Amino acid sequence: MSRAMFDYTKTILKKVSFDPSLFCRELQKALQRLLPHEIEELKIWINSLVVANPQLDQCLIYLKP
Repeated sequence: MSRAMFDYTKTILKKVSFDPSLFCRELQKALQRLLPHEIEELKIWINSLVVANPQLDQCLIYLKP
């Protein structure tokens, strides 16, 4: 079940990656829903997404401990 939520979260984040404001909002929701080890995995995935979409780097503040 949890893996499905993780994959769903990645799908949503990918779809809203054109809009930094929307992306930040969805990222905040994801951080409330996911388990700690999934959040760590998500951080890695988001860092690679930011390389392709530099405008999203403003959302990285939500990933700080």
